[in-house]
Amino acid sequence: MRIAVVEPYLGGSHASWALGYQAASSHDVVVLSHTDRFWKWRMHGAHVTLARELEAEVERNGPVDVVVGSSMLNGAGFLGLARRTLGNAAFVIYMHENQLGYPLSPRDKADLSYPMINWTSMAVADLVIFNSEYHRREWFEEVPRFLRQFPDYQQQSFVPAVERRSVVLPVGVDLARFDAAPRRSRAVARILWNQRWEYDKGTADLAAAMTELDRRGVPFELVLAGEQFPTDPDEFVRLREGLGGKLVHYGWAEPDDYVALLASSDVVVSTAHHEFFGIAITEAVYAGAFPVLPNRLVYPERIPERFHDRCLYDDPEQLVTKVIWAIENRANAAAIAAEVGGEMAAADWSVVADRYDAALIAAAGER
Repeated sequence: MRIAVVEPYLGGSHASWALGYQAASSHDVVVLSHTDRFWKWRMHGAHVTLARELEAEVERNGPVDVVVGSSMLNGAGFLGLARRTLGNAAFVIYMHENQLGYPLSPRDKADLSYPMINWTSMAVADLVIFNSEYHRREWFEEVPRFLRQFPDYQQQSFVPAVERRSVVLPVGVDLARFDAAPRRSRAVARILWNQRWEYDKGTADLAAAMTELDRRGVPFELVLAGEQFPTDPDEFVRLREGLGGKLVHYGWAEPDDYVALLASSDVVVSTAHHEFFGIAITEAVYAGAFPVLPNRLVYPERIPERFHDRCLYDDPEQLVTKVIWAIENRANAAAIAAEVGGEMAAADWSVVADRYDAALIAAAGER
């Protein structure tokens, strides 16, 4: 079967998903993409150029059976432009995130055009895939309220049919690369942050928690890794100045260095205000770090319920006390991390790719 993955924003988790599936699938998968810049323009305009790229691909290598677009794609516009190229190919939309549930940057104002692109893409899709049950549930709770904002023909009757066409498949993660990295024990416990350095990941909350640990005299080292942007968050700059030698890594890490950093970390912390899956946390926990995560968003779904009381926090004080527990009880924390890490293995591409293949075969067969 021939599959075209159409990704307007090939970077970060979107790139991991598209390229990871291409490498792991048993089918012939081609990735059509644009670079990970100007996300608003990608959502409004990339379908025009990517439809032309699909046309060129089909002319070179023959028709495709399924097109899988990401949540950055204007699916309805893409299908309109590609209708002569697609023939009877199935159209699937993969929801990494949605613009109803994404917290606004302080620089942004609400713009209904972006969630409307998500909604119309789902409305035309043969299959809608969400990366977690939390994400799927949140969308279908919010979309009726979103549609009620419009003056008439509010499309409420379409929502149940779209929901019936929706399933949950995790983002595949390349976890095998962590298997060969030995765990390293050190005298001082190491705390890891390995997420995007942006407002929606709660950078200010992380900085406040680490500053409080330092104020209390807790012995620790801190690794600040993850995807950086041209300007570092002010709170991270201040944290670097305040922690001194406790901050043992600051900034982007190359792949081999990243694997080594995760293998050397005892605790991984999230302070996210937005998370629909959590690739970085999945990687860190699989590599052996004890998770201290918010008791909200997708995290209660990702952590086995028997460990919720130990791993999930409800407020900033609980965040600090749970990190302190993990530092003071390293053997117990490591045992829990190993058990939770085993659960993360279900997201490896060696497991997930077959599930994708089966779902897309079924979508193509129903056309």
